[in-house]
Amino acid sequence: MKYLLAHDLGTSGNKATLFNEDGQLISSVVYAYDTDYFNETWAEQDPNNWWKAVCETSAGLIEKAKIDAGDIAAVAFSGQMMGCLCVDRQGRPLRKHIIWADQRAVKQAEELGEKIELWDYFSTVGHRNSPNYGLQKLMWIRDNEPDVYKNTYKTLNAKDYIVYKLTGNFFTEPSDGSSNACLDLKTFDWSQRIVDLSGIDADKLPKVVPSTHVAGCVTSEAAKATGLKEGTPVVMGGGDGSCTNVGAGSVNKGKSFCYMGSSAWIATTSDTPILDPQMRTITWAHIVPGMYAPNGTMQSGGGSYAWLKNQICVSETERAKRDGLSPYDLINYEIEKASIGAGGVIFLPYLLGERAPRWDVDARGAFVGLKMENQRRDILRSVMEGVTMNLAIVLDVLRQDVDISELIVIGGGAKGRIWRQIMADIYDVTIKVPALLEEATSMGAAVAGGVGVGIFKDFDAIDRFIDIKTVQEPNPEAVKAYKPIREYFEDIYQALKPVYKKMAAK
Repeated sequence: MKYLLAHDLGTSGNKATLFNEDGQLISSVVYAYDTDYFNETWAEQDPNNWWKAVCETSAGLIEKAKIDAGDIAAVAFSGQMMGCLCVDRQGRPLRKHIIWADQRAVKQAEELGEKIELWDYFSTVGHRNSPNYGLQKLMWIRDNEPDVYKNTYKTLNAKDYIVYKLTGNFFTEPSDGSSNACLDLKTFDWSQRIVDLSGIDADKLPKVVPSTHVAGCVTSEAAKATGLKEGTPVVMGGGDGSCTNVGAGSVNKGKSFCYMGSSAWIATTSDTPILDPQMRTITWAHIVPGMYAPNGTMQSGGGSYAWLKNQICVSETERAKRDGLSPYDLINYEIEKASIGAGGVIFLPYLLGERAPRWDVDARGAFVGLKMENQRRDILRSVMEGVTMNLAIVLDVLRQDVDISELIVIGGGAKGRIWRQIMADIYDVTIKVPALLEEATSMGAAVAGGVGVGIFKDFDAIDRFIDIKTVQEPNPEAVKAYKPIREYFEDIYQALKPVYKKMAAK
């Protein structure tokens, strides 16, 4: 039996997961590392911690699973995106990694925006011009740390650095290239025009290879550090967002999913970029070669639900702790007793401003429509409905280009039956829930590894990994009832938008 080892280098830590060639999860190990947050909008990580995490989890997983390291057919990666790590010719980090959450490059984004119209930029790379992306962060280093910039041989994202540490080779692939926001979606290579406009030296960007590319083999030095066998193939894999597409079964046109975690998004797979005229959604390069992963991510999806638990549902939380229950089960029980439309209460889920579909940093949360007759359960249900109606706008944008009649739902929000039904009714789709809700990124990386070394013919092999456990159909009456409520939701945001702007100006 051959095995596939997937490393998911996330923001809070690395998760190493072992699958066999039949798609069965064998075991996993997690190693946590820290993020330095400072100067209000800055966020950095030490890449040495990533390497330590990969070394310890690789060795630990081999021991835990009681397998021979020689039976690992490939090592592949999923990793946090939109970062900037500068390394010299020997692959040594010249400074800490600026992670995706860092927003220091505001001035650089503005300067780039003066040279290229937003739509021109968006239609080339699939993203808005923002300080969150890798290109703008490298511009900041050039402007503020000239010695680091001068000595930079290549800039890498997290998984690309670990690929180098294992193989000695410098590469990236299209999905992480997308997260630099200077990859031309037509060519799947760097946009020379945008790179030139940014003033960045193009040779500081790594060569772009397919996500299924075997970047090299584990060196003798890396084998000693990790417990892997020397010569084991190392496959690029992809950015965590695009790997999630694969792990959720979104590998062919129109196959779509909803991730409901702290942030939440809806994504699909298409054979062309989806370029919404209002730029409400964005498009990544997929890890399936030649395909795209359009999506829209909201800031506070499950995060709004967690806020509800922590701030409003204190009694449920205390009771759950006392009785050994989940507080969310108790909250869901109350929500099920509320009517569709939450008794006229509408919640705007903009507790952290908003990305898709609003792109409004000034937006804030709100409960609208409260009346004396409303009960607490209405407020609880309105939070679920508000998050779902916000994501439904993203789904509507994607549906302009692809037919979407069902969604696989993953993440913690997929656990509750009532939220799944609200999603089915507001989205008007069949909701399918797999057995494994938190393994999509790892499964995506594993499939990329399997395709890369020839174990799998193509990415349809993900069907071996996904076991659908629950299916919920939309209720036609509820679908009809939600249509006017969705219109009110939109009207309320548009009415409050100028108010948000005034509040932010204080």
